[in-house]
Amino acid sequence: MKYFPIFLTAKHLNALVIGGGDVAARKIELLRKANCNITVMSEHCNESVTRLIRTEGLSHIQHNYQQGLIEQYNLVIAATDCEEVNQQVALDAKQQNILVNVVDQPELCTWITPSIIDRDPMIIALSSSGSAPILLRMLREQIEKSLPDGYGKLAKFSLKFRDHVKARIKGIRNRRAFWEVILRGPIGQAVLDNNTEHAETQLIQQLKTEVLPPKGEIVFIHTLVGNPDTLTLAAHREMQFADALFYDKQVNPAFIEYVRRDADKYPQEINADILINAQHALDLAEKGQKVIYLLAGHQAIPHNSALTLSQIKVKELVCGI
Repeated sequence: MKYFPIFLTAKHLNALVIGGGDVAARKIELLRKANCNITVMSEHCNESVTRLIRTEGLSHIQHNYQQGLIEQYNLVIAATDCEEVNQQVALDAKQQNILVNVVDQPELCTWITPSIIDRDPMIIALSSSGSAPILLRMLREQIEKSLPDGYGKLAKFSLKFRDHVKARIKGIRNRRAFWEVILRGPIGQAVLDNNTEHAETQLIQQLKTEVLPPKGEIVFIHTLVGNPDTLTLAAHREMQFADALFYDKQVNPAFIEYVRRDADKYPQEINADILINAQHALDLAEKGQKVIYLLAGHQAIPHNSALTLSQIKVKELVCGI
């Protein structure tokens, strides 16, 4: 990755916007959504920036950029129409390890503003690393169409009951499955329909139902030609619930990106067409873990007595072509 995606805690941001034109106004409006502390530095401000300073109660330093005045800030945006000033801001900020963004000059930036889809408190940030803005816009349009405005309500609803669910339902796979049923089903729809009281009552009833501890299993996934685009929905779903992942050097590492990020990874030195590390996988499954074992191509799994005699559930899935 050219850029490392990260979300900063807004209340800890002390931002300085250098410039008083339309570009500065757009950056100020974006920062205000996060309710961070904002200071504007510019001798002259246009009507939009002046209005934002007045209505939002922003600090205003009424002179153009001067060196030595950025030490107290931890986020700086250079939005002037003077290339020399922007370059100096970037140099000063980098020397003091302050995050700096120079509008339309990514080579001077230590951070860039992503394309944002706001479903507060859900935030989706997208970036093409500056390589394909049109493709990024197309992707954003697709995602926005699939995300109702009410998704933020679902997030707040989930937060309200998160600790209750965690205390009542043991095992991350059980909790993930529980939340999928809740959010995709009638309870989630009730939240979207603003019938929150009914949704809360139904959720409490669901929590009273006994949920058994998760049972371990091993899922072998044959990756065929090694193209992640051929993943079936069934395989993708299994990978999203993984507790542990096994793979060898013959497996395309791109598949690993589709596995639940918190899953433990166990790269194998011996290729699976020679030896399956069945005993380790069984040990984890017997502890209640879902084990995903990625296999290159589509060859028969080498015979393993321990695997054959085990009571652990074993499945095989094959990617499409």
